[in-house]
Amino acid sequence: MIRVMTMDDYDEVFALWSKIKGFAMRSIDDSAAGVERFLKRNPSTSVVAVEDEKIVGAILCGHDGRRGCLYHVCVDPEYRLRGIGKSMVVKCMQALKEENISKVSLIAFSENDIGNAFWHNIGWTERLDLNYYDFVLNRENIIEFNK
Repeated sequence: MIRVMTMDDYDEVFALWSKIKGFAMRSIDDSAAGVERFLKRNPSTSVVAVEDEKIVGAILCGHDGRRGCLYHVCVDPEYRLRGIGKSMVVKCMQALKEENISKVSLIAFSENDIGNAFWHNIGWTERLDLNYYDFVLNRENIIEFNK
């Protein structure tokens, strides 16, 4: 079952993120307060996948009024290759379309072979015509990769 994510899901979603090898989380953005801020801004677009009475997948999805963006797309390794990821993406895309969003983007780490294969397989286009830039406004927002 795919449904809208709420703050009641946070602990279980955070535990899922924490077990995904190579997954990156930021100390502020991915804290309970950070996710709550994101969900308040985007109350109907983020989703979780529930099977066997537990959360086995999640996507943070939002938009700025012009373009949608997917963040932290993940499925528990024990539940992969069942169509859960694609079903979650479809649910997010439907929610964005209902909010009149016409284009969606995401970022996948170059070395994330499984993730990049997934995006290619479900029809997303890798952009080679642009560069991605970051500027850090808050150095307290530390990134940590799961090992």
